[in-house]
Parts: sequence; structure tokens; C-alpha cells
Amino acid sequence: MFRGSLVALLTPFDGDRLDEAALRRMVEWHIGEGTHGIVPVGTTGESPTLSHDEHCRVIEIVVEQAAGRVPVIAGAGSNNPVEAIEYSNYAQQVGADATLHVAGYYNRPSQEGLYAHFKMLHDATELPIIVYNIPPRAVVDITPATMARIAELPRIVGVKDATGDLARPWAERQLIKKRFAWLSGEDGTAVSYNVAGGQGCISVTANVAPRLCAQVQELTLAGKWEEARALQDKLLPLHQAMFAEPNPACPKYGLSLLGLASEHCRIPVVPLQEGTKARIRAAMEALELI
Repeated sequence: MFRGSLVALLTPFDGDRLDEAALRRMVEWHIGEGTHGIVPVGTTGESPTLSHDEHCRVIEIVVEQAAGRVPVIAGAGSNNPVEAIEYSNYAQQVGADATLHVAGYYNRPSQEGLYAHFKMLHDATELPIIVYNIPPRAVVDITPATMARIAELPRIVGVKDATGDLARPWAERQLIKKRFAWLSGEDGTAVSYNVAGGQGCISVTANVAPRLCAQVQELTLAGKWEEARALQDKLLPLHQAMFAEPNPACPKYGLSLLGLASEHCRIPVVPLQEGTKARIRAAMEALELI
């Protein structure tokens, strides 16, 4: 079961090239700061603008550097299931623990089409699969009934829920009776999501505040809701700042303030406005991160 604070890991660049040394530093830093798992090459990892070879290389480096100390859930999603299967098989080859697969974006499949997409992935691969439900990006929503149907497949082990619907885990838990990981995909509502039965968050903010994000999750898992709420209150300005402009420009700037990697993103994600930079810096200073 995957749980706790799992970082939606940024992909660092040196100019326009993958910065492999920075990537290794980041993995080590996360493990040292208490991050419970690493999720490379998702949307926050700029998967849409990585080449096929870069995508595979990031997974390989993260798995190698993590060396089994924390689980690695490799981003392998695509609206083309053939490509998603290829990424999944590569992730298995290099030693990832699971894969993350987004709903079939742009194709706008029906609920039956969504089920067919995940069944094809499931039947052609061997690693556990986390389903990524993010209607704002994928346009389509995996309904609770369809999620429950997908969950009947043996190696579908959880969901990254970025629907923004805090009733969703309640509804899905009525339908899914097996051991299943409900993971929030939204930092700002992660504590509330866990109240509804969630066990963790695949987090953007954890890129710059990994220890605090891990502490929040540990408090919720221990049932210490008042303490979790108090810490989440402190983190909220940073959560909000991380999405002031298109992701991942904000967390990359935060990472640059920590001296861990460049703030460079690939187009169409462009450099931040100065006001946004000031907002991020202020939020990080308030938390004594810098």
C-alpha cells in the first residue's frame, strides 16, 4: 500500500538538457527529508515535453538513486495505450515499484473507453498501477462506478485523485472493497481528503517543503487531526503560491531558491512574473525554508 507524502518530482534541466546530477541530488534530499515515495515524470515532471529517451532516463536515474529506500511510482501515462505500455515495461525493467497512468486525455473516451484503456494497460503489463483521475487536464472524469470497475482488475492498487471533489473518496469507498490506496492529487485539500479515507498525497509542494509535507501526512495517518490542520494552515500560502502560474514553473523557482536545481522549464511553460517570485519567496521564508 502506497501512503504518506509522495513527491510529484520535478525534472531538472541544465539549459535545455536533463541535469542528471541535480536529479540525483534531489532524490537524496527527498529521502533525507522524509518523503515517503517518489513519482517521477508526471505532469509536474514535464512529461509532455520530455523526449522518449529522456522520459526513460529519468525513471532509470530515480530508481537507481532511490535504491529501494522508498518506493518509486513511475509516470507512464499516455493517451496512446501502446506508448503507455512501453513506458510501463521499461519502468519494470529498471526496477520501479509501480506506475502512474492518467485517464486518456484529448481522446475524450466514454466511461467504457476509459475502462478499456486501463484494462489494456493492466493486461499487457506486470507492475501495480495507480489510476490518475484529473478531469481539468484530461477533460474526462472517471466516475466512481467506473473506478470501482477498474479496481476489480487485480493490479489496479490505487488512485491519484485530482478531481477536487472531496466527496469522491467517500463514494468510491462504498464501491471498492479491496485494499486500495486513495491518494490526493491536490496539496491544498490533502488533509480534508484524508479525513474522507485517503492515505496520502502525490504532492507538488513536497518539491520545496518535503519534510513539512511528510509531517502533515504522518499526523493524519496517526489520527492527529488538529495538529495536521494546524500545520496545513501554515502550509496553505505555499500550496497556493505553487499554483499561482502554470505548473511546474512555481515549484521549480522554489527549488532554485534552495540551490538544488535550475528554475528552467520547457516551453510552453514560461518564466514567472516577478510578483509571483516574490510571493513564493515570502511563503518559503515564512516557513523558514530559506
